[in-house]
Amino acid sequence: MMTPSPAPATDFPQETLSRGGSPFHLSEEAAYRAWREARLAGRISDPGRLIVTVRDPGRLTAQERNELVDRILHCNMAFYRCADQGRPMDRTAMRRFGAALGLERFDTHLCAEEDGISQLSVSDGGSRADYIPYTDRPLSWHCDGYYNPPERRIRAMMLHCVSDAPQGGDNMFMDHELLYIRLRDENPAWIEALSHPQAFTIPPNVVDGRTLRGAQSGPVFSVDPLTGRLHMRYTARLRHIRWREDADTLAAAQRIRELLNREDNPDILRYRLQPGEGVVCNNVLHARTGFRDEAGSAHRRLIYRARYLDRIAGT
Repeated sequence: MMTPSPAPATDFPQETLSRGGSPFHLSEEAAYRAWREARLAGRISDPGRLIVTVRDPGRLTAQERNELVDRILHCNMAFYRCADQGRPMDRTAMRRFGAALGLERFDTHLCAEEDGISQLSVSDGGSRADYIPYTDRPLSWHCDGYYNPPERRIRAMMLHCVSDAPQGGDNMFMDHELLYIRLRDENPAWIEALSHPQAFTIPPNVVDGRTLRGAQSGPVFSVDPLTGRLHMRYTARLRHIRWREDADTLAAAQRIRELLNREDNPDILRYRLQPGEGVVCNNVLHARTGFRDEAGSAHRRLIYRARYLDRIAGT
């Protein structure tokens, strides 16, 4: 088990947050400095240190759960590897895996199955083919559910690799708290702008004249009223998004794009999920490179994805 840093960053006292001492309020500089120091002290840049081997993902042991939580406390994410990679985790086991971490409230959306789990693979047609996750094209940086209303805030998500692509399909992850620190240290005015309730708007999703989802405006950074933790709502997409016409907002959005596109950004973790591996996180920033399935073969990239309204318990 990893040796935890002093006062893990995500273990900021809840009672202090409720009294207005949140490190995410610009007026609370002392609270921010204390949180920042602890957060940076626990930073991990090697994805290999975030891997936990689990014997049976449908029945996590107490030690396996503790090791996952320990890593998530440091980086808001953990990778896991099934000990028997030839025995894939099925959907029932995935639900039990999440439940063991306090993840039970699934986000229901257009492309999810009845059990709340989506199968991410190249769609041969139909409505799913209109959405990038169901294609082999690159998936730009985002946090899941950026188009959801506040009552359907995505606090955690899980990806499980059933089969990988012969070429490509690499994943990138960045803890949104580290991005927050970088932006606030450079220019606190950017944080204020990105916290505006209309920082950016996703236009309505209209198909054949039917509105499937209305326009959704909201901040990039906010304090989750349920947990007191930092929440990020973001997409790097350039089309079908309207940023608030404000100098600080536009400059901050540009700076985010620059940081996420830097090859030498030490806070970006790059990891290609292998069959039997997955990631569970508090909805950190993530992206995926394009990939190619093997032509004429039944072998196709398949990822199970679950999105939750819950935050991982204990983090």
